[in-house]
Amino acid sequence: MVSLASCRSVLLGATLAVLAAVPATSQQSEQPASPAATAPTPPLQPAPSAVPGRPDIPNAEVANNLRGVPQPPFAAEPDKLPTAKLKVPKGFKIEVYVSGIANARSLRIGDKGTVFVSNRVLDKVYAVVDKGSQREAKILASGLDRPNGLAFKDGTLYIAEGTKISKLDAIEDKLDNPGTPVVIYSDLPNHQSHGWKFIAIGPDNKLYVPVGSPCNICEPPAANAQLRRINLDGSGMEVVARGIRNTVGFDWHPVSKELYFTDNGRDWLSEDLPNDELNRITKVGQHFGYPYCHQGNFTDREMGWGRSCDEFEKPVALLGPHAAALGMRFYTGSMFPSEYKNAIFIARHGSWNKTKKIGGDVIVVKLNKDGTVKSWQPFLTGFLENNQYSGRPVDVQMMKDGSLLVSDDYAGAVYRITYGEGRIASH
Repeated sequence: MVSLASCRSVLLGATLAVLAAVPATSQQSEQPASPAATAPTPPLQPAPSAVPGRPDIPNAEVANNLRGVPQPPFAAEPDKLPTAKLKVPKGFKIEVYVSGIANARSLRIGDKGTVFVSNRVLDKVYAVVDKGSQREAKILASGLDRPNGLAFKDGTLYIAEGTKISKLDAIEDKLDNPGTPVVIYSDLPNHQSHGWKFIAIGPDNKLYVPVGSPCNICEPPAANAQLRRINLDGSGMEVVARGIRNTVGFDWHPVSKELYFTDNGRDWLSEDLPNDELNRITKVGQHFGYPYCHQGNFTDREMGWGRSCDEFEKPVALLGPHAAALGMRFYTGSMFPSEYKNAIFIARHGSWNKTKKIGGDVIVVKLNKDGTVKSWQPFLTGFLENNQYSGRPVDVQMMKDGSLLVSDDYAGAVYRITYGEGRIASH
């Protein structure tokens, strides 16, 4: 029997073929688009509904019905933000930096101090600019497809959507008229499960982009469950690492330049297993275990038969089961006490399918000189109370003065953490 999804794919392919055959208008011939910009969106990659032979593992539809943390459709009003409940260590202070940005996700800082904020379930990218004692969030682009990933380099803002990466050149000079993003890379599969992207530019001046697994647990297609890097013009794609289920945050050690990344563990195995991971890439080509080995020490009950965790790279830290460890940055500023120098701040979005939720916080990971993990502990808490979220941290970003921004997609806000006498303008 032919599935409805297959029929839709055939109809979509036929429609695109017909459209591709229609002659371009004279105006289009005068201003041709780049080849990457004209490439059609790839057909939606079907998500395996369950592990073969294991009907007890919920499929995507069942999982959606069980989801206990629906995304609010609008940002919280300023007087409804959870700021008064939030707790940071002694000497630190947290305040609202900007509010009213529904589904505030990834954060980046421009050369001139502009704060860029993305969406995931919505369609916009914003620029936050100071207007005297107030801040304004300008819409730079809209109508985008899961524009979660942002990167900034030499005046250019890079935006990662579900199936492509585009750029806005000299963006801080034209915030009022940014133009249309120009596509630089579109060789990405289209899938809803783990289909959004986090991106960053490494010390090698290359743009890194993950391609997540299109399922909870399955043998992923060859183009999935990996981390890629490309040149800033979209050329020269190389696979850096494999066996990565869904990373939504990575950064490079300020001294060793090694890449550290968070990875979200599979669901529906146990409420207490597996843990999310913090991993470290020490050379190109490493495999981090998915779907065969979880958290470095036990094989998957379906996919792990005949495999050993000794075949794969082990995580440098376990970050809690289903805690949804997302954005992370090394702290290189001078505002915070010296004990935080070169430590990693990680936003844990919080569990959605655990009976007793965990996460919904920002943790700090301190390293040994050899890059191994010495310890980690909560740094920002208070979003999770009585098993209910009032906010869910997504990303962290150090500002030029050494303060730390934290995005919250649940309340639609960005907070700023300072130490000592740091002060900010009202939002």
